Amino acid sequence: MRNQAFAAYSQNQTGVYSPEKLIEMLYEGLLKFTSLAKRAIEENDTQAKAKWINRSNDIFIELINSLSNDGSQMTAYLSGLYMHQIKSLNQANIKNSTQELDTIIHVVRVLLETWKEETSVEHEMA
Repeated sequence: MRNQAFAAYSQNQTGVYSPEKLIEMLYEGLLKFTSLAKRAIEENDTQAKAKWINRSNDIFIELINSLSNDGSQMTAYLSGLYMHQIKSLNQANIKNSTQELDTIIHVVRVLLETWKEETSVEHEMA
């Protein structure tokens, strides 16, 4: 599974961070922005809610775009998972639902923890 997760992402490095670190940063950004969207809903701040939901959408789109086109099951799974999270963000926006955002936060936390574990093991094996 570890190799599949790494292979699911393009290995084009465009900056000073490794591709592994960039994915980690995207997940962390999702946690931050989705939490801010939740707070905006709780505070009935529609402008802030839209801002943070849009930023979260942008990150999911970036994650989808960074997947490789290798046709693997892992790539298909992650793409579908990210698309589902985008739909959930849109539902949260329409319904002012913090429950939807809580679910997204949970999913992203699991993805981040798994990603960190896998990249840690990968570096130990190198």
